[in-house]
Amino acid sequence: MGLADILREHGQPYLDTHALSVVQDKAWRAIVACRTQSLGGHIECCDRCGTLRYCYHSCRNRHCPQCQTRAKEAWLVARRRELLPVPYFHLVFTLPHALNRLVGYDAHMLYKLLFSAVADTLNAFAANSSWLGGTPSFTLVLHTWKQDLGKHIHIHALCAGGALTTGGKWVSAKRGFLFPVKALSAVYRGKFMDALDAVRKPGNLRYDAARDDASWHTLIAALRRHDWVVYAKQPLGGPAQVLEYLGRYTHRVAISNERILGIDGNHVRFRMRDSANGNRKKVMRLEAGEFIGRFMQHMLPSGFRCIRHYGLLGSAHKAANLAAARAALEAPAPDPIVVESVEAFMRRVTGIEWLNCPHCGEGELRVVKAIPPHMPRAPPREPP
Repeated sequence: MGLADILREHGQPYLDTHALSVVQDKAWRAIVACRTQSLGGHIECCDRCGTLRYCYHSCRNRHCPQCQTRAKEAWLVARRRELLPVPYFHLVFTLPHALNRLVGYDAHMLYKLLFSAVADTLNAFAANSSWLGGTPSFTLVLHTWKQDLGKHIHIHALCAGGALTTGGKWVSAKRGFLFPVKALSAVYRGKFMDALDAVRKPGNLRYDAARDDASWHTLIAALRRHDWVVYAKQPLGGPAQVLEYLGRYTHRVAISNERILGIDGNHVRFRMRDSANGNRKKVMRLEAGEFIGRFMQHMLPSGFRCIRHYGLLGSAHKAANLAAARAALEAPAPDPIVVESVEAFMRRVTGIEWLNCPHCGEGELRVVKAIPPHMPRAPPREPP
């Protein structure tokens, strides 16, 4: 039982009462068609025992739980070349839930402001000589969900434990400490609120409260009254541990198929961690329509990049910056043998290289026939 099965079996009642956005409609159709005859594929035959294997194409939609493992592995291959031999720190910047309705109307704008506020905060602390006094290296990953599929907008930041000065020296962070989280929280809140005030112009925000001065000032005052949450996790070890850790947070969707346990009548059962009770594992039951609705609210705006790199990892001069950092650390370039082995693994799991036959274990699978896509045309739906 997976997400696609839930959409197939219980999706029509939801579609009868809800209008999907363009992004939601595209993701829905992709998830349902993923790895089925709808997208086509090919037939492989073992050259030794004659066993046939039918392989259907993936949809490659970033919201599909079946397609993210391969995308994650390919992404981690590239990141292996960029890691520095220093400790890494994991920070989490959370957006207050009072902004959830505003995000619902203006997601692209709010997510863009969130990335900018987090990046500006980390760059400012790294440039401050009281802490590091140089250019940092960090990656930001946007998540919008909680374990129960509720709205919880936050950014995971993976930061190298140090910075490169303008003189070409590497300044290391103190052992077990990067930046003070209370100070980070205050600066992060200030930068985001200033940016939010700046974009509140006629036509920029569609949220009703943004158009009414009294409602807007009430919202802003409420946001400024409370501390914003920045959480710092324990520092990580070497590059291998960092890659394994980073893989848990990149290319994730709101729920994986592994967490879905099944359907009881009209209710979906899935595993979750209860953060209010020490992250204890529990099974949650949601009515199918409620489950689908919660999942659909986590569709990202079209073309929006939810993983971004900053500082030394910025795309403009990344190769030169990383080379300078390794020189300052007296560290060698990434081992080409290790990188090559990872790339060979990727070629194998993505099917670019032939695999041994799973039946006899000796023959090679060869493509013998293409399966054309078969996308049945859906009947037009009446608007709700």
